Amino acid sequence: MSGPLIKIPFVKANACGNDFLIIEAALAPPDIADFSRRICDRHTGVGADGVEWLSPVAGADIQARLINADGSEAEISGNGTRCVAAYLCSRQPLGKVIVATGAGPKTCSLASHRETQYEFEIAMGEPHVEEMLALKVRDKPVKGIPVSMGNPHYVVFVNEFASDWQVFGAAIQHHPYFTQGVNVEFVIVKDAQNIDVRFFERGVGETQSSGTGSCAAAVASITSGWAQSPVRVHAQGGTQTVRWDGQVFLRGSAQLICGGEFFV
Repeated sequence: MSGPLIKIPFVKANACGNDFLIIEAALAPPDIADFSRRICDRHTGVGADGVEWLSPVAGADIQARLINADGSEAEISGNGTRCVAAYLCSRQPLGKVIVATGAGPKTCSLASHRETQYEFEIAMGEPHVEEMLALKVRDKPVKGIPVSMGNPHYVVFVNEFASDWQVFGAAIQHHPYFTQGVNVEFVIVKDAQNIDVRFFERGVGETQSSGTGSCAAAVASITSGWAQSPVRVHAQGGTQTVRWDGQVFLRGSAQLICGGEFFV
């Protein structure tokens, strides 16, 4: 005889097309990785780039643990953090939200709000930028700039986006040099204030946008002398603004899409 149907409530949100499910961590099944894979599946689940599992924490408004669509754990998502902040602001009026992440606490300052649409600027901390790194990928030389925003990135400047850029993104991501994997950004610098970016992220693959990836791409563009703060980062899912003033600040939208129950 089967037991009672278990229902896990969720809220779905997106930040520039980068979508996340927000769930209370106390409701997580024992195998949180497997469950995250199931619910993130775009055909047999709800569909998302990852799950932000929320729990109470001292010294912050909430703790967010990010599990990617493939069940792996990530330190942080800038876009996911904005989605979490929007979720909290929908429950009570807050001008600032402090979200504890695997990359440390992040302060999200509410810039605007209308119905289910929010805009925040997040203090993302100080980046760590390394020297240009040359790799051999699919028998071709590739040069990029490693940047850490609390999670690893590899920023590659291009003149145009190749038709198979996703293939190269995956190959870079799994290069032996990156022992923990890496998030890959392909960047076209349009002018000193505007860059176009494509993202290939750990645990997900191609995404419509990336918060930390936007920060890494902007920082690499600035340190290379091709851009100046603030930088507007244009992606398939929308535009975010990155300014670098001591630490990096990321500004962009977050929208609550729907809520429901997932049957376990």
